[in-house]
Amino acid sequence: MQAFTKLTGIVAPVDRVNVDTDAIIPKQFLKRIERTGFGQFLFYEWRFDEQGGTIESFSLNQSRYEGSSVLISRANFGCGSSREHAPWAILDYGFRVIIAPSFADIFYNNCFKNGILPIKLSEEQVDELFKRTEANVGYQLNVDLENKTITDNQGLRYDFDLDEHRRQFLLQGLDDIGLTLQHADSIDAYEKKHAERLFG
Repeated sequence: MQAFTKLTGIVAPVDRVNVDTDAIIPKQFLKRIERTGFGQFLFYEWRFDEQGGTIESFSLNQSRYEGSSVLISRANFGCGSSREHAPWAILDYGFRVIIAPSFADIFYNNCFKNGILPIKLSEEQVDELFKRTEANVGYQLNVDLENKTITDNQGLRYDFDLDEHRRQFLLQGLDDIGLTLQHADSIDAYEKKHAERLFG
């Protein structure tokens, strides 16, 4: 998993509450078994009409948000089913940071397992980010996980809280498997000892 330390990126808004995982990646696209390739289907039913035409009013279809890597949204982001395909689609599209007032628990946990940093800010702080994103084409945020800060080039600075265990997961680029492999020597020693007891 790619480590996360600092990121400077264009911000894209999805100004909706209760964005569920079926909106993030609709169920008809869950047939792939690998983690890649889901980005093209992110928010598919909001980005495209029934004929496959682009819905120009949706933010991600607007040129000003092209290449964005920071997503801002509203409360209870990632609710609904527990599909891990949702963070896969977000990451594959290019987002490394999601900022919202709150997240659904399972989605929130899945983000860390896939190298995405979900940041909880207050409703007022998120409102301010929406205003700045709307007012400034190509609006960027600097996200510093080491110092747990968010800044822009206009003097804004927000501190955010994050469990230290999860913070270290991202800083070191560890998923559950990577965490286990940190103890590979101990695991090998145990297996060798166990084999000797069984087979002499």
